[in-house]
Amino acid sequence: MGIAVPITLFLLLGLHTLPQLFTLATVTLLAWGVADLLSLMLEKPRLQGRSPGKALKEDWERRSHE
Repeated sequence: MGIAVPITLFLLLGLHTLPQLFTLATVTLLAWGVADLLSLMLEKPRLQGRSPGKALKEDWERRSHE
């Protein structure tokens, strides 16, 4: 899967050089890492039962009262 996605995107976008493939693979890997990190953050008990928007709003209100 980690190889198929960059190669598929490379072919669908009509790219031609190896540096373009490596750049696309790097960007895909970084995007996957950020998505994984965000999913871990949203699993924390502090955020369970709240939407990201609600969590941001509550944090903003809490910090404005400090």
